Amino acid sequence: MRDLVRNDGWASGAITRVLDNAVGANFRPIAKPDWRALAYYTGNKAFDATWAYEYSKALDASYRTWALSDGKWSDAQRRLTIPQMFRVAFRHKLIDGDDVIHSQWRPERLGYGRARYATSMQLIDPDRLSNPQMGLDTAANRGGVEIDVDGVAIAYHIRRAHQGDWFSAGKSLTWDRIERETEWGRPVIIHDFESDRADQHRGGVGILGPVVQRLKMLFRYDVAELDASLLNAIFGAWLESPFDPEFAEEAFSAGESIGNYQEARASYHDDARLRIPGAGPNLAKLFPGEKLEQLDTKRPSTNFVAFEKAVLRNVASAGGLSAQQVSNDWSDVNYSSARGAMLEFWKTMSRRRDDFATGTCQPVYSCHVEEAHDVDDVPLPAGAPDFAEFREAYARAKWIGPGRGWIDPVAEVKGAILGMDSALMDYDEICAEQGVDGDDMIQARKNTIARFREAGLEPPSWAAMGLNDVPANKTIADPEAQ
Repeated sequence: MRDLVRNDGWASGAITRVLDNAVGANFRPIAKPDWRALAYYTGNKAFDATWAYEYSKALDASYRTWALSDGKWSDAQRRLTIPQMFRVAFRHKLIDGDDVIHSQWRPERLGYGRARYATSMQLIDPDRLSNPQMGLDTAANRGGVEIDVDGVAIAYHIRRAHQGDWFSAGKSLTWDRIERETEWGRPVIIHDFESDRADQHRGGVGILGPVVQRLKMLFRYDVAELDASLLNAIFGAWLESPFDPEFAEEAFSAGESIGNYQEARASYHDDARLRIPGAGPNLAKLFPGEKLEQLDTKRPSTNFVAFEKAVLRNVASAGGLSAQQVSNDWSDVNYSSARGAMLEFWKTMSRRRDDFATGTCQPVYSCHVEEAHDVDDVPLPAGAPDFAEFREAYARAKWIGPGRGWIDPVAEVKGAILGMDSALMDYDEICAEQGVDGDDMIQARKNTIARFREAGLEPPSWAAMGLNDVPANKTIADPEAQ
């Protein structure tokens, strides 16, 4: 699998398409605290929609400060931002079957001009998750995952260095046992994989596992066609003469007449080298009885294109893509077929994105939100419970990745407007499908209208409700006003 993704363009392209559409460059959370659950369980009526809006905006700013810091303090190795780390983790999941992240607490990095938060994440190669000393699986250890009698993962055994790291060969022979979480529920090892069977504790093969053989066949066929085409280009023509000297003498008991002919022909070519002309008057002159034959290059063969398309359709089916996305050839589709293919593709991408957000990203986000409650002045009502008591309610978020895009923007935007007007579609969901936050869009709309009016210009036609139309007792932060 890794060899294919490194060296085969089709395999590399398929992984890249899935990666770019599911996670992309800035996979990020939009805080959506479950204020109803907090109000219900605590009996505190201060947990309402207005509080949730103010809390979410403060938390979003806190997350950006942590995840996108210039010093990359959120990465234990200080190499990647959190979105970049998510991209590499998702790539591991696609190719290797699982991804592993180690949540660390690094207070020594705090200080003026340094890290604001002590929480940092270390991305771990899944190869390092293995049984100590490469021992066989047991009832308690399964591929480096230590489980209890109920099958719950309670700890992970991780090499201190990758077994392929020659500069850390000594460390690669030592394993650390790391507990899954702290006593109060903070994630320590975040292990995510796509489970295909019950009682599974490690990821299986990557998404291209079922089509490895076919991709190898296509690769070999491609190389064979290229080699044949090169040979045809090198040997473009040949000279056909009536007799070969040795064959003629043996077959016909030739006398001096044939021998003289062959000697004269050889002498002629010694004096006048045969050249295949490029253009103009530079023509080849042949000895009497000879003729020049051109090679008929029928490459690639007529079956190659059909074979290639069949293999790529198989690859697309295994990867949850459309055949056009794998080949990047959209010449044989119209709007309807492209739209249908994209809808089917989006279902698979949404499922992969949600699984990755739940299994990998949400635990990472939860670790940051826990510290943000201590470090930042996030808005909390009087008598609010501790974060650890309602971790899921406080850290609830909606994850937004790359936008789905439009095939026909005019028609699809009109459809979205009709869907909202008929209450069949939600504004926030439509915005999320395009990779933007609905609240940000509303704020941008408000600012745009204000700028037009400040400049003495007529607001755009879409400005159905201006700023002056908002009742005095309402604010833009109020969901009713929105």
